[in-house]
Amino acid sequence: MRILDPHIHMSSRTTADYEAMYGAGVRAVVEPAFWLGQPRTSVDSFIDYFDALVGWEPFRASQFGIRHFCTIGLNPKEAGDPRLTGVLDIMPRYLEKDGVVAVGELGYDSMTPQEDHAFAAQLALAVAHELPALVHTPHRDKLAGTRRTLDVVRESGIAPGMVVVDHLNEVTVPEVVDSGCWMGFSIYPDTKMDPTRMVAVLRDIGLDRVLVNSAADWGRSDPLTTRRTGEAMLAAGFDDDAVDRILWRNPMEFYGQSGRLDLDPTRQADAAAPAEFAGNSIMRGARA
Repeated sequence: MRILDPHIHMSSRTTADYEAMYGAGVRAVVEPAFWLGQPRTSVDSFIDYFDALVGWEPFRASQFGIRHFCTIGLNPKEAGDPRLTGVLDIMPRYLEKDGVVAVGELGYDSMTPQEDHAFAAQLALAVAHELPALVHTPHRDKLAGTRRTLDVVRESGIAPGMVVVDHLNEVTVPEVVDSGCWMGFSIYPDTKMDPTRMVAVLRDIGLDRVLVNSAADWGRSDPLTTRRTGEAMLAAGFDDDAVDRILWRNPMEFYGQSGRLDLDPTRQADAAAPAEFAGNSIMRGARA
């Protein structure tokens, strides 16, 4: 089972997690820029964070045989803070980096006018830089937030196929399924989906435009839930090809639209990797 986790916050995880993920079949990850739990108070703190996402974290992942990509954005939780509007001005220089495969996480938290502005501005950046967009749906009033999200996406002029609407569930996915956007599902304890529920959704809507992720972060979460979902699919009667499509080919197709999803392991600090990972050929030639 080969896995590209399309949404996981590895800056919050340990090297032991990287080892376990490699053992479970994870060969690549996409780490979206997000809220760190403690509100940031200046644009400079985002500069340091973005620098780590495009520099240190890819190196750390490479030590365990995993390719690391990221998305850059002003997250919804902090988009309403007037001290941070300048983040939108620094984003373009990061959106030109090779390892940046989308704009995000962007979207809504409380659905305020300030969030409206940041959301629309970042979709415009995605269009200008010809990058996909990773959209976060709110934790509160999720159905209304999802509907409003789709309205903003339509108004932006971005191609729906360049957008993934994430953190969906059984209530919100009917709103997105016919929109042309990709549908993202986070397999995350207590607050989001679990493998069994995910399998039921896949039986209902099929495999097209579906991304399954762990969204693992500093909260109670598990970086192996993508693997557990694949196992649940097999136990429910899906075949190996279906599992490979959900856990590998679909995220490759979506993020491959960036033109930057290079999975050649020699491109990311192989010399620093342990001998069992250095020169790893598992991913060689796997491109979108």
